Amino acid sequence: MTEKNPADNFPAGYEPAKAWSWEKGNGGQFASINRPIAGPTHDKVLPVGQHPLQLYSLGTPNGVKVTIMLEELLAAGHGDAEYDAWLINIGEGDQFGSGFVEVNPNSKIPALLDREPRGGGAPIRIFESGSILVYLAEKFGAFLPTDLRSRTEAMNWLFWQMGSAPFVGGGFGHFYAYAPIKIKYAIDRYAMETKRQLDVLDRHLAENQFMAGRDYSIADMAIWSWYGTLALGQVYGDAGDFLDVQSYKHLQRWTAEVFARPAVKRGRMVNRTSGAPSEQLRERHDASDFDTKTADKAANT
Repeated sequence: MTEKNPADNFPAGYEPAKAWSWEKGNGGQFASINRPIAGPTHDKVLPVGQHPLQLYSLGTPNGVKVTIMLEELLAAGHGDAEYDAWLINIGEGDQFGSGFVEVNPNSKIPALLDREPRGGGAPIRIFESGSILVYLAEKFGAFLPTDLRSRTEAMNWLFWQMGSAPFVGGGFGHFYAYAPIKIKYAIDRYAMETKRQLDVLDRHLAENQFMAGRDYSIADMAIWSWYGTLALGQVYGDAGDFLDVQSYKHLQRWTAEVFARPAVKRGRMVNRTSGAPSEQLRERHDASDFDTKTADKAANT
């Protein structure tokens, strides 16, 4: 192995220590809330609304997966899928409150509490967005195929998304949009992997209407929340142009088809704190909230 000169490192002269130590304020958009330990930082009881399903989330791609699913269930006639969606502001450290950590010890959104699980008994906590999607699909018998081959294909793509998206968000998105400095090596490395993933999707969607074939499923909800918004050029600033997302024609066709669904449009609004005020419904406790309590209407009351 060729020995490298530390002077060529970035920053110049940097060499990793024998044991890493945490330096607060190391830069970046999320430096103030990131830390290398788990557990709560403060006591805070989570609010509880009137519905059996209590969602604690934020309108990030992972949070949007779940609100799209819940809105799709309601649109399909599953009235028992009514839910309260409480805003967890990760920029202010809400995810480290004691109540939230009880629902998700990993302190990441989204987290769901089902107060009326099948079979009765104590409330069930569900964390990790993929787990929440599967839980809801099985509870309501919807958006997850029942035949072996189609179900397996849907699960293949759901887990593909769960394993692949960190390279897009935590990798490309972080170094392209959020890091305090632009590092060519990091951006090139993650841009290459992101474009490879976009090509994986484009090739698959050239031969399939939806991710699991002919039927729309939780795999589409999970993947659209990340890659659909990227294909629309709506995340990480001008990343859509940088990655030439318009060149992925089959991905663009699928993105538009999913985005045309009314439940997707509603789900994307829930717990959202950015974008046009008319597209923000910071908390959702009833279907009528979309008509009466979006951020633009709240500002005028």
